[in-house]
Amino acid sequence: MPPSGEVHCQYAAEWTGTKLRWDLAVDPQEQAELLELAEQCPTTEVHFEPAP
Repeated sequence: MPPSGEVHCQYAAEWTGTKLRWDLAVDPQEQAELLELAEQCPTTEVHFEPAP
């Protein structure tokens, strides 16, 4: 995570979007941490387009 807390939601959304775009695996610990971040960022949206 970036040191600045004000960008954590944006960073988590971009990280999640990248994982979804490229259909990358997520281990249980990473999933739990991303879900915890998502709860802290209720207005943040994840945008992605599936890779061709």
